[in-house]
Amino acid sequence: MALILELAVQGAQMMLVLLLAPLLTGFVRKVKARLLRRQGPSLIQPYRDLLRLMRKEVVLADNASWLFRVTPYLIFAATWVAAALIPTFATGLTFSWTADLIAIVALLGSARFCLALAGMDVGTSFGGIGSSREVMIASLAEPAMLLIVFSLALVAGATQLSTVAAFMGSPQVGLRVSLGMSLIALVMVAVAENARIPVDNPSTHLELTMVHEAMVLEYSGRHLAMIEFAAFLKLLLYVSLISCVFLPWGLAGVGAGPKSLALGAVAYLGKLALCGILLALFETAIAKMRVFRVPDFLGAALMLALLGTLLLFVSRSL
Repeated sequence: MALILELAVQGAQMMLVLLLAPLLTGFVRKVKARLLRRQGPSLIQPYRDLLRLMRKEVVLADNASWLFRVTPYLIFAATWVAAALIPTFATGLTFSWTADLIAIVALLGSARFCLALAGMDVGTSFGGIGSSREVMIASLAEPAMLLIVFSLALVAGATQLSTVAAFMGSPQVGLRVSLGMSLIALVMVAVAENARIPVDNPSTHLELTMVHEAMVLEYSGRHLAMIEFAAFLKLLLYVSLISCVFLPWGLAGVGAGPKSLALGAVAYLGKLALCGILLALFETAIAKMRVFRVPDFLGAALMLALLGTLLLFVSRSL
C-alpha cells in the first residue's frame, strides 16, 4: 500500500508539470500584456494553441528524413522527463534518486542536439542559421550550467536534487557569495535557453534575429505541437530548478502526509506565480539585444559561474 501511494505521488508530480507548463507561459504573457496596458490573451490560450495544432494535418518536405519526423517526440520526451525529475512540491519521491543535476543537463543537451540536427535536415537557409545560433548559445550555456552544478555540489556535497534542496533549506547554508553568483548565472542561462528577452523575442518571427523559431519553421501539425509543448516544459523546468535549489521552502519531506503534500503544492504554485511575474517585469523593462551580443551575455554568466566555483575552492565559507 505504501508503494502504491509513493507511485501515485510520483505520478501526480509528473502530471502536474505537464498540466502547469502551458499555464505558466500563458500567465507570463498575461502579466506582460497587463504591464503594457493591454488586455492580452487568455491564461488558457496555450492549451487552445496546442489543441489547434494537434487537429491540423502534418505537412512534410519531400526531402525530410526519419530524423525530422522523430525529433519532436524525442524533444518532448526528454524535456518532460527532465522537468518531472525536479522536485516540485515534495522531495524523496520514488524516482528521486534519478533527479541528478548532471542527468538533467544531459537530457536538455540531447534535446538541443536533436533539434539542431532537425533544423538542418530539410536544408533550408533559416534552419541552418537557427541551428548554428543554437549551437553557439549551447557552447556557452552548457559549460555555465556545469559550473553551476559543480558549485552546488561543492556546497551541498551532492548533485542529487533532493539532497541539495534539503541542504539549501537548512540553516547550515547562510549567506554565500558563490551561491549568489550561481543564482545570477542560472537565471541568465535560463533566459538564453528559453529564448526570452533580451536573447530572443518569443512573440515575434523576425528572420534575421530568431533562434528557436528558425529551426522549427518547417514543422506543422502535431509535430509543431510537440515542440511547442516541449518549450513550455523547458520554461517550467528552469523555474522549478531555481525554486527547488534557491527557494526550497515549503517542500514536503520524505514520507510526508497529505496535508504536507498539499501545502507543498500550494507553495510550488506560489513560487511559479512569483517567478512568472518577475520574468514578465524583466522582459518588459529591457530591450532585446543584437544576436552578436548574445555571446557577451552568456560569457558573463560563464564567468560568474566560474568565479563562484573558484571561491568555493579558495574558501568553503564564501
